Amino acid sequence: MATLEKLPILPSGHAKMQAELQKLKTVDRPEVVQAIEEARAHGDLSENAEYHAAKERQGQIEAQIIELEDQLARAQVIDPTTLSGDKVVFGATVDLLDEDDKKVVYQIVGPYEADAKQGRISYTSPLGRALIGRRVGEEVEVSTPSGDRYYEIAKLSFI
Repeated sequence: MATLEKLPILPSGHAKMQAELQKLKTVDRPEVVQAIEEARAHGDLSENAEYHAAKERQGQIEAQIIELEDQLARAQVIDPTTLSGDKVVFGATVDLLDEDDKKVVYQIVGPYEADAKQGRISYTSPLGRALIGRRVGEEVEVSTPSGDRYYEIAKLSFI
């Protein structure tokens, strides 16, 4: 369901969304239309599994297109290299020390761009929400399924 809320996104995430939308419209949509036409040519549609599968895929593609168009319309592109300050904000890269003084580094990104394995966490994630607005030297507590975790903000950069 569409909302009017702005969707912060990095330039790379915005470009990726646009490329995905372009692919859906110019490659996937025409392929599924062709598959539907071929399945129709096989006769009785009521028992035609290929036709029903293609129609279902068409619905999925159209839903993805609508969702991406909505997200792009609400996108607020934020380039972290233009930011500065001493507080954690969207786009910031944060060096954290955990309870064992192990260093972990995360960049605060939008939900669409999040990939913890790549060091990119959403500002809507529990850790992302705990970090936003904090400064270097502050400690944050995060409730996770495996228990509470504590981190100290060691460094803040905008890259």
